[in-house]
Amino acid sequence: MQINVNTDRTIDKHQGLDEHVQSVVTGAIGRFEDQVHRVEVHLSDENSQKGADGGNRCMMEAHVTGYAPVVVNEHAVNLHQAITNAGNKLKRALDSALGRLTDKARREPVPLGDIDGDLAPEQDKNLTSGM
Repeated sequence: MQINVNTDRTIDKHQGLDEHVQSVVTGAIGRFEDQVHRVEVHLSDENSQKGADGGNRCMMEAHVTGYAPVVVNEHAVNLHQAITNAGNKLKRALDSALGRLTDKARREPVPLGDIDGDLAPEQDKNLTSGM
């Protein structure tokens, strides 16, 4: 799984920041490495001029093989907290998205029966049977 870290001009990109992002992403979604081939991480300080709290933003975009990317955003007081929270959000989002795909693949088709609508009793999935 490839992890790319991108920053805007307000964030000083350094080796420690890259390592922190790598460890958070790998720890959060490492079990999905067979399905996720790339994660784009975008870091910015939206309120760098104002000095206001909550302006640190982390956006993570996981590219899942064969499907649309899964994107999460997080704002926090400091950058490390934004990265950690975004990693947790991405884990939950991938759990949900990939879980739905797995459930959809496992779901058994509804039996159609013949033209007259005759189904064997064990095939009748109607909840209101007996009416």
